Amino acid sequence: MDKYEQIIGLAKRRGFLWNSFELYGGTAGFYDYAPLGAMLKRRIEDIWRKMYVIEEGFYEIETPTIGIAAIFDASGHTRGFSDPMIVCSGCDHAFRADHLIEGIVETPDALPASEIKRLIDEHGIKCPQCGGVGTFGDVSSFNLMFKTTIGPGAERVGYLRPETAQGMFVDFEHLFRFYREKLPFGVTQIGKAYRNEISPRQGVIRLREFTQAEAEIFINPSEKNHPRFSTIEGMVLRYYPAANQQDGDGVGGVGSGIIELTARDAVDRAIVAHEFLAYHLVLTHLFLARVGIDPARLRFRQHQSDEMAHYAVDCWDAEVLTDRFGWVEIVGIADRTDYDLSSHAQHSKKDLSVLIEYDTPKQVERIVVKPDMSVIGPLYKGNAGKVRAALIGLGEEDLQGDEIEIEIDGEMIAISRDLVEYETVIEEVRGERVIPHVIEPSFGIDRIIYAALEHSFSEEFVAGVTRNVLHFPAEVAPVQVAVLPLLTREELIAPALTIAAALRENGVFVSYDDSGTIGRRYRRNDEIGTPFSVTIDYDTLDDDTVTIRDRDSMAQIRVPIGELAGMIDAMIRHGFSTAATQSSR
Repeated sequence: MDKYEQIIGLAKRRGFLWNSFELYGGTAGFYDYAPLGAMLKRRIEDIWRKMYVIEEGFYEIETPTIGIAAIFDASGHTRGFSDPMIVCSGCDHAFRADHLIEGIVETPDALPASEIKRLIDEHGIKCPQCGGVGTFGDVSSFNLMFKTTIGPGAERVGYLRPETAQGMFVDFEHLFRFYREKLPFGVTQIGKAYRNEISPRQGVIRLREFTQAEAEIFINPSEKNHPRFSTIEGMVLRYYPAANQQDGDGVGGVGSGIIELTARDAVDRAIVAHEFLAYHLVLTHLFLARVGIDPARLRFRQHQSDEMAHYAVDCWDAEVLTDRFGWVEIVGIADRTDYDLSSHAQHSKKDLSVLIEYDTPKQVERIVVKPDMSVIGPLYKGNAGKVRAALIGLGEEDLQGDEIEIEIDGEMIAISRDLVEYETVIEEVRGERVIPHVIEPSFGIDRIIYAALEHSFSEEFVAGVTRNVLHFPAEVAPVQVAVLPLLTREELIAPALTIAAALRENGVFVSYDDSGTIGRRYRRNDEIGTPFSVTIDYDTLDDDTVTIRDRDSMAQIRVPIGELAGMIDAMIRHGFSTAATQSSR
């Protein structure tokens, strides 16, 4: 049994994850978050909110999970949001074609369909379903969006959103006014997204319904230095630049291509495009470490030129090393330039540019074109307005010669030069209109949850017995404290229940457990990641003290009941040993 099977087995047995629709046989690509999993998910989302909403000051919004077709026409999803699909003629099962050649090349998703098919044939890839060889047809494109209709009939087409981002772009005008028409500003959203995956066969790594936490940070395209970059510039991250990926295997050892640099060095050496992007790489690292990702199994891989989105200046994936699947992307951090707002402006016919005021007004020389509309009007009639608009937009170099050529509705028109005058004027300009660029960190919450489960899991042998432990950070653990009477006796149960109620009143999520021996109860709570156990014994009845046991070290201290809530709070915030040491002073 590999670690993936251990983790999924534990998750199903102890109430983290359950297969959806299991009563009816289930279907791939869907999971339920069971009681402990739902709590773990909420804690991770809440930490994300603390960092991005409270600390960064990015307000959160919520937009519909269904969007009208026009949104996805503008974003390009209806045209190009697809994966390569291949079908086996032996069993009629469809597969995502690039997944069949994972391990043969490092970035199979960047290859064209013809190259994927060539590699499948060349390496004799077997059908995962029936084992057939040479039974695969050609590779085709499969659009991943779930299509639906809005209202009765099929008049208005809609789609389940494949990402939360578009709702934030569509709301840009409102958001810009909300932020008092000042850049930069950020907005966040945590919510469901949907992708009709061809063959989801990696558990919670690849789902058809999943949760994203995304921030869209709108910035001045000419100012990509982050105002707080100095606070993080010394942070060291593990970078896997595009230039190094041709040479290394990316595993992380000698010659792997992974380099460790400070954020400042990464920007100064032009490995990361600019400070704003580097800042959010560091913020991503801090978040992932905080929720339980092992920094030694985390890297930031830069997209290579043949996989970089056409709208991106630079794009990095935070990837974690897993036991079964190797390196898995869990966060994408991209500079999306002005692509999204420009595209929505073009399709909606709305001006989404913003005015950036200069610190001091500038004197600017410009050309004023004056068409003779007394002649142009009668000559071009219905097109006169279009002709005028085209002429006044010309520069001085376009106004030379005997005729001026302009394009109207795809047709070239020649205007006599003597019908157009122009002059040079000096104007005071107080600002310029620009379309903001967007920095986007996009977090796959479900993948992060799996990675946190795997990275926190360990098997330990204690006194000849195997102890399964989830070493979650205390603020992430679904159950923060287990309250355990030493024995199942009324004189111990009553004060234990009182203590559990008092801790709950202080905002601590408590599990009360009086079933089985105290050793078994410790092991049960270790396995679900409960960081602290409070044991009530007969000394409690004599001196009003209880034992706090630490999950990781299994060390124990006794504290007065009156100090218990404060001590637990300190341990959740600062750790068992730090809080215990400070208490003993």
